[in-house]
Amino acid sequence: MLSKAKDIVDTMIKQGIEPDVVTYNSIIDGLCLQKQMDKAKRVFQLMIEKGCAPNIRSYNIMINGYCKAKRLDEAMELFDEITQNGQIPDTVTYNTLMQGMCQLGRVATACKLLRTLLASGPVPDLVTCSILLDGLCKSGKLEEALKLFRAMQKSRLEVDIISYSILIDGFCKAGNVEAGKELFHELSVNGLKPNVYTYSILINGFCREGLPDEAYQLFRSMRDNDCLPNSCCYNATIRGFLRNSYTSKATQLLTEMVSKGFSADISTSTLFLDLILRSNESILI
Repeated sequence: MLSKAKDIVDTMIKQGIEPDVVTYNSIIDGLCLQKQMDKAKRVFQLMIEKGCAPNIRSYNIMINGYCKAKRLDEAMELFDEITQNGQIPDTVTYNTLMQGMCQLGRVATACKLLRTLLASGPVPDLVTCSILLDGLCKSGKLEEALKLFRAMQKSRLEVDIISYSILIDGFCKAGNVEAGKELFHELSVNGLKPNVYTYSILINGFCREGLPDEAYQLFRSMRDNDCLPNSCCYNATIRGFLRNSYTSKATQLLTEMVSKGFSADISTSTLFLDLILRSNESILI
C-alpha cells in the first residue's frame, strides 16, 4: 500500500508537518521492498536536500535494497559514504553486505570485508559468521568453512544448530557424507539437539550416496530424540528411497505420512507416478 503511504506524507507536508528520518526511512523501505531502487535513491537524496540527515538505518535499508536487487557496486558506494557522512557502520550493515556478496558468489570479497570488520568494526556476531559459513559451503570451499567453524567454536560465540546444519549440508552436498555424519554426532557432545531440518539434511545425504539403510535408521531415530518428522522430512525421505529403488520402504512411509495428516508434494507424487507407469509398461511387455 505504498501509494497510500505517500498520500499520508503529502498530507503531512500540507499541514506543515515536516517528515523526519523515520518517515523517510519508512517510504524508502517500502520502495526497496518493491525493488524500486531508483525511486528509493531519489527519496534518499531528497531527504538530504531537505536537511534531514540519514541515520545508519537509512543506509542499511538502501544497502539491503541494492543487495536484494543484485546491484552490489551501488551498495558498496553507499557503504563508503557512511563514514564520510559521520556515521558508523554497525553489525547489520556488515551482515547485509556480506549476505549480498555471498549470494552473488563473491565470497572472497565477503572474507575481505570480515577482516575489515575484525580490524576496526563492531564485534562480529553469530549471524555474521553463519552468513560467511554458508557462502563458503555453497562455493565449495569446505576446508575454509570448517576452519571458520572451528574458529567460531574457540571464540566467545556460542555455535548453534543453524551453524552446524549449514556445515553438515555443505559436506553432504559435496559427497562427503561421512564428515557430515561426524558433525551430526558432535551435536550432542556440545549440548545441542538436531532439529527436523538437520535430520533431513543428513537423510538426504545418505540417500544421495546410495545409503538408504542408514537413511532409514536415522529417520526412525528421530522419534527417540523427541524430534517428530514433518511433511518436508517425510517427502524428502520418500523421494530418497524411490531414487534408490527402495519402493516398499517408500510406500510404507507414504502410508504412514498420510495417516499423520501430511500429503505427498508434487515431486514425490511425480516419482510415484513414474514408478507406476514403468510398472505398467513392464507388464505390457
